[in-house]
Amino acid sequence: MKKKVLSAMLVAAMTASVLAGCGNQGGGDASDNSNNSTPNTQTPAQTGDDTQTGGDDANAGAADPIANLIAATEGPVSLDLWCSETAAYQEVMAKIVDNFKAAYPDVEFNITIGAQSEAEAKDRVLEDVTAAADVYVFADDQLVELVNAGALQPVQATYTYNPSEVNAAGAVDASTVNGQLYAYPLTASNGYFLYYDSNIFTEEDVQTWDGIIAKANEAGVQCGIEATSGWYLYSWFAGAGCSLTLNEDGTNTCDWNSDAGVAVAEALAKMYADPAFINLTDVDYSAQLTEGDTKVRAYVDGTWRSGDIEKVFGDGYAATKLPTFTVNGEQVQQRSYAGYKLVGVNAYSENVGWSMLLAEFISNEESQLAIFEATGEGPANTNAAASDAVAASPAISALLAQAPYADLQRVGGKYWDPAATLGKNLAEGTITDFKAAMDEAVAGINAPTE
Repeated sequence: MKKKVLSAMLVAAMTASVLAGCGNQGGGDASDNSNNSTPNTQTPAQTGDDTQTGGDDANAGAADPIANLIAATEGPVSLDLWCSETAAYQEVMAKIVDNFKAAYPDVEFNITIGAQSEAEAKDRVLEDVTAAADVYVFADDQLVELVNAGALQPVQATYTYNPSEVNAAGAVDASTVNGQLYAYPLTASNGYFLYYDSNIFTEEDVQTWDGIIAKANEAGVQCGIEATSGWYLYSWFAGAGCSLTLNEDGTNTCDWNSDAGVAVAEALAKMYADPAFINLTDVDYSAQLTEGDTKVRAYVDGTWRSGDIEKVFGDGYAATKLPTFTVNGEQVQQRSYAGYKLVGVNAYSENVGWSMLLAEFISNEESQLAIFEATGEGPANTNAAASDAVAASPAISALLAQAPYADLQRVGGKYWDPAATLGKNLAEGTITDFKAAMDEAVAGINAPTE
């Protein structure tokens, strides 16, 4: 993808906008960078909320970056957009794109929507940043690597609203590196909590894993979590006060081989030894739900599974924060990772101005509500999150209840394989020397990057 520099007309209009002093001022350099190996450094002049007004005043048009962008546009605007491959996301994004086109009828758009999992967006983008989509949705834990690779256009200026002011503080933090916003918050529900069938489990049962396992045995059902995913494995150790942090060089600092970490491993092995508590991947659970029935009636998962679980659990469909579990005879609150989906603009986009405006539109209040209605994923926008429809969602309510016990996922790549191996061994009951097993896992997690 070649880097396209905005025309001199747009540059002049941006300068006029800044000098006019309309709203908050900002924006990047508007110099001509024609080297195709360097990213686009141009951004629209930042304005206040009333950016689409202009009237008949000649100076008003100069102060309106959207009018400037339209005036500087010649011919069709082609943009590639990547978002989740799920049918619900593809359908709702198509509607949002149609709304975007309708908002700017004087411009001809060719917008292609590609199917790309947010979980793997970083890997796809970094294969060749210059050939990646102009706008793409990705999980927040990929932000630092994308920034370090120069794959994201900084949000130094805005067209229609300030993302830092309308979204939840946690979502803004997840979109920021060293004080600079690099992406637009989209959803605030990429975390996990407990789903349960209230026809089997009471609210008291689901406060502790001991209570859940006891009731599951009594009722002849099962409960579980994906043991082989480091995303979920973190929750047990973090709950007991163990730490896992990302260093500036991309390595990890993990202390799970401490006395507390060994005690957690022993507690987990004991839980998995009970036939009512099982290791079950999200993919396998999804398949069970699709078949219309499952013995697993209490399960740790995220908002993306809400519709499937509700269909199977029926009037028993319920959700709550993660339970406590027993470590050394004491109840410990299980923690979690808090996750966000973000919209990024490719720094090498040929149409960086339109890409930024599209990213704003995709992540505005109305669009976030449309995504919630289509997928069940909670909005990052504070007004959208406060709506009656969102508040009525058991899954979103559970996520909010878990929020005080949730952490941003910031972890180096060396974490995942040792964590998966550790989780598998704990679930299968193959560990005989827990201290040695934890030492081995931590050595792998803390290993230097290649």
